[in-house]
Amino acid sequence: MATYILRRIGVSILILLAASFIMYVLAANSGDPLKDLRGGNAANEAQLIAARVQALDLDVPAPLRWFLWLGGAAQCLIPFADSCDLGLTLSNAPVATILPTAMVSTLQLVTVATVAAILLGVVVGIVTALRQYSGFDLATTFLSFFLFSLPSFLVAVLLKEFIALGFNDFLQAGPVIPPAAIIVIALIAGLIWQVLIGGALRRRLIVFGASTLATAAVLFYVSATEWFLYPGLGPIGLLVLIAGVAVVTTILVSGLANKKALLTAGIGAVLVYVSYFVLQNLFNISSIWTLIFIFVAAVVLGGVIGFFLGGNDRGQAIRAGAITTGISMLLVFLDRFMQAWPDYVNSSRINGRPIATVGSQTPGFSGDVWMTGIDSFTHLLLPTIALLLISFAQYTRYARAGLLEVLNQDYIRTARAKGLPERTVIMRHAFRNMLIPIATIVATDVGALLGGAVITERVFAISGMGNLFATSLGRTDLNPVMGYFIVIAIVAITFNFLADLAYAALDPRVRVR
Repeated sequence: MATYILRRIGVSILILLAASFIMYVLAANSGDPLKDLRGGNAANEAQLIAARVQALDLDVPAPLRWFLWLGGAAQCLIPFADSCDLGLTLSNAPVATILPTAMVSTLQLVTVATVAAILLGVVVGIVTALRQYSGFDLATTFLSFFLFSLPSFLVAVLLKEFIALGFNDFLQAGPVIPPAAIIVIALIAGLIWQVLIGGALRRRLIVFGASTLATAAVLFYVSATEWFLYPGLGPIGLLVLIAGVAVVTTILVSGLANKKALLTAGIGAVLVYVSYFVLQNLFNISSIWTLIFIFVAAVVLGGVIGFFLGGNDRGQAIRAGAITTGISMLLVFLDRFMQAWPDYVNSSRINGRPIATVGSQTPGFSGDVWMTGIDSFTHLLLPTIALLLISFAQYTRYARAGLLEVLNQDYIRTARAKGLPERTVIMRHAFRNMLIPIATIVATDVGALLGGAVITERVFAISGMGNLFATSLGRTDLNPVMGYFIVIAIVAITFNFLADLAYAALDPRVRVR
């Protein structure tokens, strides 16, 4: 294993060096970095040109200049030396200073989009595979390919027009949902749920009626209470959601027949629900690190409860407890964010229009972790959706095809012949092997999302790496282009390496040597 890792690191370094050399030479020959100074009206034009040539070593041929750049970039590998030198921009700003700020915006955007696309795509893919050739399967297939065919810039413009501007106008006009809209949305929700649940005609009709009435009741409550202006889960809503998380998690992890796993999830859910009341004062003075500590502590607590109550099948109880407490604590955080929503919307910097269409944060806005968290959410919401739709279709299709292929294997038929419950067959035997092609897609999709972020960041005016790359390339500003390239290359190589390791973890037949 160690030999394999060292060999892969060595090969990755060689690939990185070769790719950076080619990129450097091509970018250096793509334009004139002195174009903005030539033919100007400045009296000291010659001095300005000479100063830039000296600062950027433009009198050195590009292939040789690459070695100078590489020597400065290599200093970034020295820990705690504070000697990282990625060169200067055309305006004499150190790239090593401006790149981290751009990285934070882009990586935050891409990380959220990737995780959301994987979770949503895999879940929808599994459901469509289990409902093969049903109305839900056909509709999802059509929708996913339709969204995948849309250009990212068009999706971004549509999101700005119909979600940002439409929702902001909806809030300012008074968030009241017309009765006709409630009826239409409820009927659509009923149709979706009856297709999703499936079964005999009688069962479909019952699901359709129940889901239609439930949706209509929720929409009426939301409209009557102006929930969009004063949102919140509240103690009752949080209790219902946490109880549902405990039950669903137990069903997926072990099944309700495993009483110890169910007891573990139930105790973890009760403790998190109690913490909702205990932690309210602490939340008022919390930082992001406080929230991270509380979340990790909740997950560990759930695992510990499962360890002591799990008995012979400790693994399932630990997973049920950890997942239940983790998701439940996220719901507690969500409710606290909702409590800060009215103050955020009524802020003078927001002026009642919370969904942003440009930038990654509101200029001049400040507040506690809840206010700044909402500000980041409202700015990253639309670009994240735009990037998510790029990946959703392929994750859905690969998850569906992978599960259908696995379900036709002999060991799945053997498991069913032994009388194992369908949940056990799907979650314990089929799900793990279905993830093998997904691991490959994740590795390649990260690079694609980072490339798509160039367009998305331009549309939403986000000062991330994509915007930095596009602006610098247009000015033949070589050092920021190389800074962007080196980050993208390292991320792509790292994720491909992790995908190879994931194969061995997912498939016991694969051994890393």
